[in-house]
Amino acid sequence: MSTSMKVSEEQAQFELDRMRHSTAHLMAAAVQLLWPEAKFGVGPAIKNGFYYDIELPVALTPKDMERIEIKMRELKNKKLPYQRIEMDIDAAIEEMSKRNQPYKVELLNLLKERGSTAVIEETGDSEAVGVSSDQGVDKVSFYQTGHFVDLCRGPHVDTTSQIGVFKLMSIAGAYWRGDEKNPQLQRLYGTAFNSKEELDHYLWFLEEAKKRDHRRLGQELDLFTFSDLVGGGLPLFTPKGTIIRDLLEEFVQSLEKPHGYQRVRIPHITKSDLYKVSGHWDKFQEDIFHVSGKSGEDFCIKPMNCPHHTQIYASRMRSYRELPIRMSEVTAVYRDELPGTLQGLSRVRAITQDDAHVFCRSDQVAEEAMRIFSIIEGFYKPFGMELSIRLSLWDETHPEKYLGTPETWNNAQEQLRQVLRDKNVSWTEEAGEAAFYGPKIDFTAKDALDRSWQLATIQLDFNLPERFNLEYVGADGHATRPVMLHRAILGSVERFMSVLIEHYAGAFPTWLAPVQAVVIPIADRHLDYAYEVKKALQEISLPNGRILRVEIDEARESMQKKIRNAQMQKIPYMLVVGDKEAENGTIAVRRRSGGDLGTLPIADLAERLKTEIITRSDLA
Repeated sequence: MSTSMKVSEEQAQFELDRMRHSTAHLMAAAVQLLWPEAKFGVGPAIKNGFYYDIELPVALTPKDMERIEIKMRELKNKKLPYQRIEMDIDAAIEEMSKRNQPYKVELLNLLKERGSTAVIEETGDSEAVGVSSDQGVDKVSFYQTGHFVDLCRGPHVDTTSQIGVFKLMSIAGAYWRGDEKNPQLQRLYGTAFNSKEELDHYLWFLEEAKKRDHRRLGQELDLFTFSDLVGGGLPLFTPKGTIIRDLLEEFVQSLEKPHGYQRVRIPHITKSDLYKVSGHWDKFQEDIFHVSGKSGEDFCIKPMNCPHHTQIYASRMRSYRELPIRMSEVTAVYRDELPGTLQGLSRVRAITQDDAHVFCRSDQVAEEAMRIFSIIEGFYKPFGMELSIRLSLWDETHPEKYLGTPETWNNAQEQLRQVLRDKNVSWTEEAGEAAFYGPKIDFTAKDALDRSWQLATIQLDFNLPERFNLEYVGADGHATRPVMLHRAILGSVERFMSVLIEHYAGAFPTWLAPVQAVVIPIADRHLDYAYEVKKALQEISLPNGRILRVEIDEARESMQKKIRNAQMQKIPYMLVVGDKEAENGTIAVRRRSGGDLGTLPIADLAERLKTEIITRSDLA
């Protein structure tokens, strides 16, 4: 992306955010007219919209939202100006007290005592502070829209007529300043766009995303479940869900095997000393599950795998001739996430990683990164996901957040830049997004709804080899420090499955579908032939010794009902058999999408299915 394009996009987003924040003020003005006793918290612009936290004498309903929208349109049509008013902070406190706005008074006192940074941290609303910095907090700004006056630093549109199209979306509860000890306010969410077409598209997107929600589809398609007895964030995968997991893992292994990766196994618990040496303990100890045993030593459940892999490398002296050493493993790690942050498979406590680490000489880094790059490209190609690339750098203004010296970081970052140059790809750079031990190349994939997901990564690490004193005997006979690369292809298996379910809306391609075909006998007398069809299909040779995943619908229901059931389960192929098919040794083939392939010999369908599975692409 060119610099001018990036600046243009940033400016467009700024203008949209300004309009959305202005719409939040418009909504608050409408609420105040309908309920004059309303007390206002904060009302920032957020991704795709805005919200306002409000204390009201009534619990808002959808009907109330309609009333507020009508009043907002009335005010918009009056072309009310957004007037900026500056005031001494003491006078501002007095004014807000007169207006019976205790939350604004509280913010102003906090601002006076601790500065704007504290207010932003407490509220999450950078506009609520009424000043642009911590310097000289003796004056604050307000914006007046009609009779509504709000503590705000702005900026805003000039008049309400410049606000585009808007819609109020939902009502939720929110504790003031995020503290459950404080009063619970009503949070009124809305969205706003420049045009009706943009709003309509966004509403369509929300509805489509709702249909594709992996939490709902996971239950309907019998892929995974959760149990209160097992605990939140600990998914249980059914046989069908496990098939998908296994196929994804097999796919990654088939891509990495030609590059010389070797499988390893590590335990799921470790002494905490391992993470103290690695540096993870100081950074993440609050997110680690702690375990106590009979020995009295402190153990924990592993939250990452890289320190374990360093110990396999360190188990004996290595020679420069052995390098690179490539270790890979699909294994679970565990992180103590807060209950409120858990969300289906997207955010869990048990995270299965397709993890790999490469120990190599410094002159091998570029080649190894290129190898990983090719694995990532090969993996995402069958899913039709467009990849974008970001080089994630350290934040040199806060070196205390990272391990290693500035010289080490600059060297590592430049090596990754050179890899991207050699690959001849476009990329962006983002300071502050690196891992604490090294810079990384992050790959973002776009799904069918054009949503971006950060999944794959290549991370360069000079620090863990240093901290664990890893060495190899160089060509000159001296001990030399290796370089370590961390690699993830699909990242977390659970999270990637959530993305994949929503990407396909549960209609997986044939190679990945838990059930690839269902045989539908028209009547009970056709059951024997249905079993012959299933047996014949499962006799074809497939990679990794797998057989076609074929079921028979023996339910005593109409053929049309069985077909509808198969479509609801999103099975790729429906094979209808009756008298004619049994007599001729054929099957009537229907596709999940409704396409009718007509009557085919069993061998022809078997060849078609085999081709789709081997090529990982559905035939039209």
